[in-house]
Amino acid sequence: MTNALLSKRLLGSTGLLISPLCFGAAPLGDMPETFQYSTSEEQALVTLRTAFESPINFLDTAAAYGEGESERRIGKAIHANGGLPAGYVLATKADRNFKTGDFSGEQIKRSIEGSLERLGLDRLQYVYIHDPEHTTFENVMGSGGPLEVLQKFQEQGVIDHIGISGGPIDMLIRYVETGAFSSVETHNRYTLLNRAAEPLLDVASRMGVAVINAAPYGSGILAKGPDAYARYAYSEAPPLLLERARMFAKVCLEYDVPLAAAALQFSLRDPRIASTVVGMSKPERITQTLELASYPIASELWPALDAFGYDMEDPEEKRFA
Repeated sequence: MTNALLSKRLLGSTGLLISPLCFGAAPLGDMPETFQYSTSEEQALVTLRTAFESPINFLDTAAAYGEGESERRIGKAIHANGGLPAGYVLATKADRNFKTGDFSGEQIKRSIEGSLERLGLDRLQYVYIHDPEHTTFENVMGSGGPLEVLQKFQEQGVIDHIGISGGPIDMLIRYVETGAFSSVETHNRYTLLNRAAEPLLDVASRMGVAVINAAPYGSGILAKGPDAYARYAYSEAPPLLLERARMFAKVCLEYDVPLAAAALQFSLRDPRIASTVVGMSKPERITQTLELASYPIASELWPALDAFGYDMEDPEEKRFA
């Protein structure tokens, strides 16, 4: 798995080469209400410096993470480094106004301008429209809407590429089918425990749209274990999911494989996925993640895990009842 980990993959039709592992910078925004822990600026900057020196060349953030704090800290790390490392790809997300819910084209314009300022950049390589479930398809795709605003930035050379990032799978499929986006980012919906994104992966693969799969640990339960962290997709995990996670942990123990390694490689080994986003907030997490990605796993483990089943329902629409 090590060679596969280090060999870059194409990000859809963009021509950008990215590592199969993506550094998820949401925790660097210091969001204890989401992640159940806090991250200081000093720790964030050391972690980013370590990331810049690692084989990982893909970083994922958003305007909204920590109300811009994730981007601000990344901007400081970029400045301290004298710019992004050669060959590095930074993706951010244009966000609605979280106070008013405004998801207009004008708000997306403000979001982009804020990202440029916080990151200290004059150009953004990759921008997703973030969480469009909070508005309508017609608003995003319509005249003067978020997509058109981003396309104008693209024409001006301010943005290189545009993607879509969100939750509900049927919604994401609808956006992918427009052909307007070079990649789609899904989260918490393609893990050992939940395969709700399966149809999305098939549609995107057919259309040549890159899939970025975020949160392979289901926000932590598959990294720390169900008894240490009984939450999935940032909410309390229901009993059926907890029981299934315990069975997975038991099977992994029998195969002498860390549950986290199985959870991560489940995503990495899927040819339909261009890169897997893992949130990291400490330098040692980068080393650990690289080790988990290259941990030797017998092929027999996968059917042994599948024997216990998985959910195909959206975790935020049907809480594994």
